[in-house]
Amino acid sequence: MVAKQEQLQDTLAYQFKDKALLRQALTHRSAGKPNNERLEFLGDALLDFIVGELLFSAHPEASEGELTRMRAAIVNKTALARMAGELQIGDAIYLGAGEANSGGKRRESILADTLEAIVAAIYLDSSIEPCRTFITGITSELIANPKQQRRKDYKTQLQEMMQAQGHDLPSYELVATSGAAHAQEFKVLCRIAVFSAGQEGEGKSKRAAEQEAAKNMLIQLGAVD
Repeated sequence: MVAKQEQLQDTLAYQFKDKALLRQALTHRSAGKPNNERLEFLGDALLDFIVGELLFSAHPEASEGELTRMRAAIVNKTALARMAGELQIGDAIYLGAGEANSGGKRRESILADTLEAIVAAIYLDSSIEPCRTFITGITSELIANPKQQRRKDYKTQLQEMMQAQGHDLPSYELVATSGAAHAQEFKVLCRIAVFSAGQEGEGKSKRAAEQEAAKNMLIQLGAVD
């Protein structure tokens, strides 16, 4: 599980100074204490504030009611669980035996709550700016167009295609990081068994770069235009 935590930190594009804080954020109440319930509370408040701030800046003509509806479309259990799934948070969650055996690692409420807890853990481990950077990275598409229903992301599409064809799952490698700490650019290489050569993607977060690399691989496979 420690290896999965290390892998998750790469996916989050954030390295925790206090690893115990990350462990707590990933611990469901069914696994005992300390768990992530208090962190969920703080993370929920941080998401409301930062997503509200981002929407306020991105949509200067929107009314209060419109901004409220936009935020509700982003900060809800279904949307947060989808983001958590894209980040593969479920693989690193600590659950009690009962929850684990009943599919808790894929349950929407648990995924959403854990993402909220991770947001709080990043804030407590550092400050508001890394927290804002993380939230910006995972919500950027919806901030730009909150009314748009997010289709299945490119990483999921590529993974499901490889599974359907009986191939190994895609792998993603961070190959370069550039820019100042507050405005970094990430370059990721995606590899699959079908091709010896990989496809690269770039983005303002590791997740965004992985999505771009997966999209480029799907284009190579003729699966998207």
